[in-house]
Amino acid sequence: MDKVAEILAEASAQAVEPRFRALAAGEVMEKAPGEIVTIADREAEAIIARRLHELLPVPVVGEEAVAAVPSLAEAIHDEPAVWLVDPVDGTSNFVAGRPDYAVMCSLVRTGRTVASWIWQPATATGYRAELGSGAWRDGERLSRPPASADTGRLTGILKSRFLAPDDRRRLEAGCSAFGGISPGRSAAGIEYPDVVEGRTDFIFYWRTLPWDHAPGSLLLTEAGGVAARLDGTPYRPEAPGCEDGLLVAADPDTWERTRGILLNA
Repeated sequence: MDKVAEILAEASAQAVEPRFRALAAGEVMEKAPGEIVTIADREAEAIIARRLHELLPVPVVGEEAVAAVPSLAEAIHDEPAVWLVDPVDGTSNFVAGRPDYAVMCSLVRTGRTVASWIWQPATATGYRAELGSGAWRDGERLSRPPASADTGRLTGILKSRFLAPDDRRRLEAGCSAFGGISPGRSAAGIEYPDVVEGRTDFIFYWRTLPWDHAPGSLLLTEAGGVAARLDGTPYRPEAPGCEDGLLVAADPDTWERTRGILLNA
């Protein structure tokens, strides 16, 4: 666990942090309509992938590698173990000079996330989780206390960008039952720790790319929270294209209350 944390922090220090608010012309590219990538993403992923493979020689499924060769993501299902890597989670924030970005990876065995790491460079904060062993922030064990029993006091994030317009409007109208709803911080590596640390109570995601959600979902569930599809199925990493929605919450009761409101909407 310590070695992987070191790999992320060192790759960040080498390839990511020196370019924060210092990207040169031509170092930001569009890899798909509305999706950007930077030289920092690509260089950090190359460093992390090489060192993770040296540590444990199983396939490395990186966000940028999959963007170039989509079939690489099938290793999540086809191989007994894979590394998942998101070299700069929150690339749009990084490009805009906002500090809400993270460097993340996770280890998946037989379709289940068994270990995960999140490094937040702006605050030099490291999160890690191991299946059955707990969640940690910089050596301090994390336990998410239950959220308020008053639904009107719950705060959450609704990630509705990829929803159909009518569905988005219905969900946004239903969210008036909660105490506060925000569009989020544009980085799962920031948002999941916010739930674990009690800064927000739930998040609804629609698009669930595996490198975005495997790290944070394990961190949350090991801290006592819930990460599940709307049918109640626990979250498992899937190859891109599984757009079934994901609801994460501070505790089982909050998850059930939030799910009921969202489904009625």
